[in-house]
Amino acid sequence: MTRRIALALPVLALALAAAALVAMAAKSPSPDPRLKGAFKRPAKDGWTFVHLEGTPSEIGFQHGWLLSKEIQEGVAVQKLEVEHDSSKPWAFYRDAARTILWPHIPEEYRAELQGISDGLKARNVNLDVWDVTALNASEEWSYYTAHYDKQHGKKPPKALTAPEHCSAFVATGGYTKDGKIVIGHNNWTGYLDGERWTIAYDITPAQGLHFVMDGFPGFIHSGDDFGINAAGIAITETTITGFEGWDSEGIPEFVRARKAMQYSKSIDDFDRIMREGNNGGYANDWLVADTKTNEIASLELGLKNIELRRSKDGYFTGANFPINPKLLHEETTFNPDDPSLSANARRVRWEQLMTENKGRIDADMGRRFLADHYDTVSKKTEPSEHTLCGHVDLSPRGMGDWKAPFEPAGAVQNKVADASMISNMTFMAAAGHACGLHFKAAPHAKKHPAFAWQSPLLVNMDARGWTTITGTK
Repeated sequence: MTRRIALALPVLALALAAAALVAMAAKSPSPDPRLKGAFKRPAKDGWTFVHLEGTPSEIGFQHGWLLSKEIQEGVAVQKLEVEHDSSKPWAFYRDAARTILWPHIPEEYRAELQGISDGLKARNVNLDVWDVTALNASEEWSYYTAHYDKQHGKKPPKALTAPEHCSAFVATGGYTKDGKIVIGHNNWTGYLDGERWTIAYDITPAQGLHFVMDGFPGFIHSGDDFGINAAGIAITETTITGFEGWDSEGIPEFVRARKAMQYSKSIDDFDRIMREGNNGGYANDWLVADTKTNEIASLELGLKNIELRRSKDGYFTGANFPINPKLLHEETTFNPDDPSLSANARRVRWEQLMTENKGRIDADMGRRFLADHYDTVSKKTEPSEHTLCGHVDLSPRGMGDWKAPFEPAGAVQNKVADASMISNMTFMAAAGHACGLHFKAAPHAKKHPAFAWQSPLLVNMDARGWTTITGTK
């Protein structure tokens, strides 16, 4: 009898332990079903790859959940910048997001923005849908604020000049090595937000096309706008310097840019989506490529003046210069006759490179273009605000909307793709300067104390070299 009891005790102990585990599992929260299929990979070569899929609210929830820390920091960065540049509190932009933008956002993207907020809340991050919407409109606020100030009899701050950001090219036909499309872009912005502009989004929506794009944490669009969709469409852009215009009854630019990435199966689709409800916010020269037809296009999208140019044997470049003379004179303050302006200097350099390399352009050459340090003003090879790989932080004169000398700003990341890559939902990307120069925050702050206000959030931006980003199959 004693032996039987002794043998039974281990069995009983195991049974009790198993029951306890079952009880604990019952009490533990099961994975939220909205996260099904989504994942985030550890950062590689400076890039964080995130896959999102499903309905708009599911995609949003996954986004907010997986990138909660990055979004929280991203909002802090944008808040610091916009409050410094405009002298208006973040509450002003939250209110504008609610009253000016939200009424013109389609339900599909409202659900996604709300989903991001829900995902953040589930991670105990105290940011609501108005914070998320204001974050997404970051590139549009300078246009809206300038419009608002003029309406209220105020002179907009100089820091709210329409930005002079980015360099890009697209080429095809006789200009490329194999006669097929090559496209490239580098993002110019302040290092404060640029060093965080390293999310590789891979999104499979319930409706529309699978697409991959670079982006800022919390954005439903790319923001600096480089992306590829499953229809073989590649998209990028550069801003139009000194642009003035805003329509509060229009659809936010960030919504139209996202919709175009998700639904465009042709250049005509892209053109139509970007024009529809155009609010003038973040006015750009868009470069588009369709690998199905081997055709490229430039859509210069002002508020009053819009021009689409197309080619199957040529190139288009962007460096923030207005193209259409009517748009130039009616909607910008840009001076096309000043060769010292960065946009004019880079335009000259693009023309040189396209002409010199006709028939030889490929992805490798595209990467070299984005690392180019030839200054057409000084006639020297040296990093500056005039070069395609921009270094405003090394410039004693500042540039464009970055008026202050030595402001920590310039090219912050780079992307290139050829037709084969586009067909495989792939692009090459380099975080930091493509030239390989690193930016170190502490020495810069010590040498240039005028930017001490950025110190709490400004970090090192190392050049990471080129890596390959591919969408899920």
